[in-house]
Amino acid sequence: MAKNHLKTRIFYTLPLLVPGLVLAGEVSLTGEGTVRYEPDSARLTFTARAEHEQSGKATEKVSSLMNQWREGISEYRDKLQEYSDASVNLYSRTLPSEPREKELQKRAVASQTISFSISDLSLLNPILQQAQSLGLNYNLGPHQFFHSEETRMEQEALALAIADAKSRCEFVAKQVDQSCGNVVSLNINGGHRPVPMMMAEARGGSDTISSVGEREINASVNATFELD
Repeated sequence: MAKNHLKTRIFYTLPLLVPGLVLAGEVSLTGEGTVRYEPDSARLTFTARAEHEQSGKATEKVSSLMNQWREGISEYRDKLQEYSDASVNLYSRTLPSEPREKELQKRAVASQTISFSISDLSLLNPILQQAQSLGLNYNLGPHQFFHSEETRMEQEALALAIADAKSRCEFVAKQVDQSCGNVVSLNINGGHRPVPMMMAEARGGSDTISSVGEREINASVNATFELD
C-alpha cells in the first residue's frame, strides 16, 4: 500500500524594519530636542579672611576689608541682586609646630562671606577686579553662570522633543501606507538641566572673563502613537 508523504511548510512573518517598533497598529519611538544659549547671569560668592594672634585684631582686619569692599562696589550696589554679607565666622587654628615645642601656637581666624547674583555680565570683570585688589577669596566656575529664562528654554527643548517624536511617527506611518494617529502614551525622560559646553574663558594673566561659553539644554521623550 502506497504511503502519501505530506510536507508541511511553515511561514514566518518578519516585522518591517523601520525606525521604532510597529506592532498591532501602534508605533513607539523616541523624540529629542536641544536648545543652545549663552548665560546672561551669575551667582557669586566672595570671602574676606584675616588671621591674628588676637581675635579682636582678626575681626578688625576683616571689618576693614568689608568697608573697602562696600566702598569699591558702591556704584554697582543697586544692581547686585539677593545681596548678603551677614555670614560671619570666627575660630582659632593651631599652627604646625616642631615636636620639641611644648606650647602650641594658635591663631584667630575671622571671615565674612558676601553672596549675590548679577543679571548684567558686564559687571563681572569690575567686581572681580575689586575682589582681587582686596585679596578676597572666591571660586568662579561654569556652575555659577545661568540664564534668567532657563525655565522657558527647558520648555522649548521639551516642545522640540515632542515635535521630533511626532515627525518620526509621521515618517514611519508613511512607510507602511498609514497615518500617525493619537498619542497612546508619552514619557518624559529625566530632567532638562543645562550642560556647559565649555568653561568660562579668562583673559590675560588675571581672572577677568572674556567669554562665558555656550550651553545646551537637552530633552527627550518616549512616545507611542496609534497608526490609522
